[in-house]
Amino acid sequence: MNSSTGKRYIGSTNNLERRISEHKRGHTKSTNRKGIWELIYFEKFNTNIESKNREKVLKSYKGGNALKKLLISGSMVELPAVAG
Repeated sequence: MNSSTGKRYIGSTNNLERRISEHKRGHTKSTNRKGIWELIYFEKFNTNIESKNREKVLKSYKGGNALKKLLISGSMVELPAVAG
């Protein structure tokens, strides 16, 4: 989450430490030069397919109550599947 704007970034990676480092160094176009970002939540999956599917679901609820509920609870919650 961006501490100055409150905006959220949702993404997936196979190496969380590396990805955070890339964001901090400005190597990620979507978060570059947009303030200080902090990791507020993550989930771990066994396969890339599972993580990409979950990312798609979370992005579909980006502005909705389901994602806010997930962030408040601090644990994985069931969200309806996304069509497509």
